[in-house]
Amino acid sequence: MLDHEQVAIHAGRRSRLPVIVAVHSTALGPAAGGLRLWHYPDWRDGLTDALRLSAAMTSKFAVAGLPIGGGKAVVALPEGMELDADRRRDVLRDVADVIASLSGVYATGPDVGTSPADMAVIGETTPHVFCKPTDLGGSGDSSPHTAQGALAALRAVSRRLHGTSSLGGRSLAVIGLGRVGVGLARLLAAEGAVLTVTDIDLDKQKISDELGAVWRSPDEILAADVDIVVPAALGSVLTSRTAADLRCRAVVGPANNQLATPDVADLLYQRDIIWVPDYVASAGGVINAISTELHRVSADEARARVRAIEDTVDDLLDTAQRCGQTPAQAASELARRRLSAPSPAKHRFTWPDASLLARTGGRQRVRATRRSTP
Repeated sequence: MLDHEQVAIHAGRRSRLPVIVAVHSTALGPAAGGLRLWHYPDWRDGLTDALRLSAAMTSKFAVAGLPIGGGKAVVALPEGMELDADRRRDVLRDVADVIASLSGVYATGPDVGTSPADMAVIGETTPHVFCKPTDLGGSGDSSPHTAQGALAALRAVSRRLHGTSSLGGRSLAVIGLGRVGVGLARLLAAEGAVLTVTDIDLDKQKISDELGAVWRSPDEILAADVDIVVPAALGSVLTSRTAADLRCRAVVGPANNQLATPDVADLLYQRDIIWVPDYVASAGGVINAISTELHRVSADEARARVRAIEDTVDDLLDTAQRCGQTPAQAASELARRRLSAPSPAKHRFTWPDASLLARTGGRQRVRATRRSTP
């Protein structure tokens, strides 16, 4: 049974590539989520990614207390396909067409394989886009804010493990040195953390040298003897097998969909390994973008909202301990309560500007027609 309000699947008019937009929920407000431009063995794998990621976005916004619903866009590239500049622009214009057809139910931002410059191209067709470059009125690259949010989550876990939020002298294994991973690794190095790092791109080893970190292969790093493992690449890194190999005390990082299957959270709990749900630890980027572009708060207030992830994780860990739950269960229950809270009658409307949200106190609602495209 499909647990989504809308799933739009189009063959791009220009690119002929599969463009997938999954709107999971608009219970709290119009949906938002990143655009993932990635290679898949089959386009249906891209659909699976969009469904999982959009559901995680619903939870991410709900736990963060934002009046936004969850969605995701995916363009499924065949393996081995490389896009030149013209073909890439065609793909982005195809994505913009699909988003525009949803009439404000969904807005997109950058994700794996896309950037603020790509959002500018989409913004030529539809206003339902965020994280455009700052010189075009957007909030720019979200990765530094995602890294700051992950750092806040790590501080909360450090306090739980060691009685202090300081990460100086703590050993952490960072998996993935993309924009978010390398930003987070640099923040950790500045705090005096002892780092082990990896990436599938061997050229990233020069970053390891720059940080004074130990380099491990992707196959080895999960079993590293460290305080905290920090997933910062693609998802499904935590399986029943890898969970058994872990030698850390916690897993906290910004990668999406870290669990291959939901039961892995229980396996980690049984091993007394803290796992902070990825949709909590990775929320900094969207919190900043929504706060600055939709709520129009100051940069200082947006940063404070990102830093508040530390308090959110503290509360979730307290709740989990008090109720004998996993942190994943505590976060899921919090999201469920917020999504099911009584609300005024909902109606369909275009993606809100700052004045709408200001007048409604962030309580404006949207309803999308439940529809799927086979």
